[in-house]
Amino acid sequence: MKHIVSISLGSSNRDHKVEKEILGENFLIERRGTDGDFNKARRLYTELDGKVDAIGMGGISLYITTGEKKYYFRDAKKLVANMRETPVVDGSGLKDTLERKVVEFMDSELKLDLASKKVLAVCCVERLGMAEAFIESGADIIFGDVIFALGLPIPIRTMKSLRRLTKTIAPIVTKLPFAMVYPVGKAQDKESKRIHNRYYEQVDIIAGDYHYIKKNFPQRLDGKIIVTNTVTEKDAEKLKGLGIKMLITTTPDLAGRSFGTNVIEAVLVAYLRGKGMEPGIENYAEALEQIGFTPRVVNFS
Repeated sequence: MKHIVSISLGSSNRDHKVEKEILGENFLIERRGTDGDFNKARRLYTELDGKVDAIGMGGISLYITTGEKKYYFRDAKKLVANMRETPVVDGSGLKDTLERKVVEFMDSELKLDLASKKVLAVCCVERLGMAEAFIESGADIIFGDVIFALGLPIPIRTMKSLRRLTKTIAPIVTKLPFAMVYPVGKAQDKESKRIHNRYYEQVDIIAGDYHYIKKNFPQRLDGKIIVTNTVTEKDAEKLKGLGIKMLITTTPDLAGRSFGTNVIEAVLVAYLRGKGMEPGIENYAEALEQIGFTPRVVNFS
């Protein structure tokens, strides 16, 4: 049995474990939250090195890409500094593929007519594939990177501006303590402060990282469509209670839970390495096609 572990800086309240047969092979897939404790996370990476088939880096990204250049998060590099054997992935290798495809799926399979929709993408610096797909669909989109990551009420409305922002902030934010730009540990469990939530009210679809989305939940989300990644059963019930129309996750439902892209990429890495194949975008695409992973769609109305 192949063993996949996602080590997350997020809350341990969101931990989950599942056994799943994928392409004829058995996988044990689990998430271990470290409640924002960087030292605990670093020890866990070191302890599991060479003992599991692949590790997903959860709650933090390894880098931000701007064109051909990668800017590595200082805190992320420290976490994996002692890794020698087990491959570690953060989901970046899949985001462009999976998240672009989910937008296409919404238009072609779910018939949502995105050209008639207004979209709030809460943070797309690391999700340029999703951003481009929404624009190509004809949707009217607001990029909320400055609003939700930096806390400033400045919406971005074009890919040109988003790319300019990425090039400007990447060298800076990657050197900051990661907790300054993304909620970790108990910060993920805090109730919404309902700041900037007027942007939620202006749109039909809210897309992006779930922790950024819930950071400023308004009191109601009646009729909205949420497109996100890692959600638990508790999260889904919360969204239902807020009145959303539909929940779509970029990753499939595995025993009631949608894992993050870091987990799915780790599964693919372990599978491909076991077949003597090199992990990479082309082989990922082929393996995903064979597995038949599809977005999770939950209709609440």
